[in-house]
Amino acid sequence: MDEIDINLGRRLRRRRRLLGLTQQELAHASGVRFQQIQKYECAANRMSAARLWQLAEVLEVPVSYFYEGLTRNQREALEQETVSSANAAMASKETQDLIHAYYKLGERPRRRLLDLAKAMNGEVEA
Repeated sequence: MDEIDINLGRRLRRRRRLLGLTQQELAHASGVRFQQIQKYECAANRMSAARLWQLAEVLEVPVSYFYEGLTRNQREALEQETVSSANAAMASKETQDLIHAYYKLGERPRRRLLDLAKAMNGEVEA
């Protein structure tokens, strides 16, 4: 476990409890299973940039909330890692092909494809 992941998990748990939410309620609002929230909170799984953004929205805090308590070097390392990961994913030919094909579909088929992808990833409807 990385100390940054531990800090992010603690901040997630603190805010969730402050709002009086259960892991199940936060999971439902975020579109994941409660086990995933458990894994984030105990730092067993890393939060992607997209998930961090989504959780910040649900918990009504800025993304920077999760960075509080980290040293400047830790914050910079986490931010760089997040940007690098997102850039690598977006730069891949597979991602570009998928995006191109996705937007060629009509609205209803796009929604169905998105629902299918979420179901395959184990996410629940929010």
